[in-house]
Amino acid sequence: MKFLVGETSQGTAVFAVRGETAINLSALHPGVGADLMGLIRHPELMDELVSAVETAHGEPVAGITPALPVAEPGTIICMGLNYTDHIKEGGYDIPEYPALFMRGRNSIMAAGQPMVRPSCSETLDYEAELMLIVGTGGRHIAKENALEHVFGYTVFNDGSVREYQRKTHQWTPGKNFDDTGAIGPFTVTPDEVPAGASGLKIESRVGDEILQSSNTANMIWDVATVIATVSEYTTLEPGDLIAMGTPPGVGHAKKPNPRWLRPGETVEIEIEGIGICASPVIDEKDLTAKVAAQ
Repeated sequence: MKFLVGETSQGTAVFAVRGETAINLSALHPGVGADLMGLIRHPELMDELVSAVETAHGEPVAGITPALPVAEPGTIICMGLNYTDHIKEGGYDIPEYPALFMRGRNSIMAAGQPMVRPSCSETLDYEAELMLIVGTGGRHIAKENALEHVFGYTVFNDGSVREYQRKTHQWTPGKNFDDTGAIGPFTVTPDEVPAGASGLKIESRVGDEILQSSNTANMIWDVATVIATVSEYTTLEPGDLIAMGTPPGVGHAKKPNPRWLRPGETVEIEIEGIGICASPVIDEKDLTAKVAAQ
């Protein structure tokens, strides 16, 4: 099933997407709630809703404003180096263990919301990434069973302020500026894509300019391996988010000059079979001025 969490004049709800039509699941069953956590905690509800979705009246997807798939994720874990050519373009050695870091809640926003270039730096970069949403949590999850712990897959733009990423060895500042990590708008269940969401085209672009183009089959560590690795050191909880790293072609590595995102542009991240995460880029100074004028 393909989901969209979004806002209409009736409030925030979970929708099942069928082509260009969306069926309001929250209206069909009170247990669904206003984000995916209801279905994550009670996956049996999806079986109850399948027949209802086939006959329910829908509304245009275009009329729904995307919201975060999980409104308040407990943990947001990101892979830093997971495509060989991206590692090489960044000047890193290929690691023997996954490079992992964390994002805070203020750094993420829904697809369609503005991606904010901070006033302190112009080095805002894009990163096309597959993101998984944990369904069943656990600790010490075996790799052979790891895919059973995935609720679904979505699209992530790991917007990075490179100047600040390089101020420390830990990357934390550059990866946690407010409103730089766009998620969504669609989430697909594992049966909608190949096992581990492998073999999907992944691309970033601004208008007709293709910035990155690769395939999730090129990941060094696949979804099952990453889940098993992360669960060695922490208990994964339902609704946690794990981003799977970006392919080559990021802005800081472009030659002869870096290709930073600029206010007025719209950056799109597309993953085959899942959807497009589009974000207009704005300057923090303009955002501050707009808020002050309201």
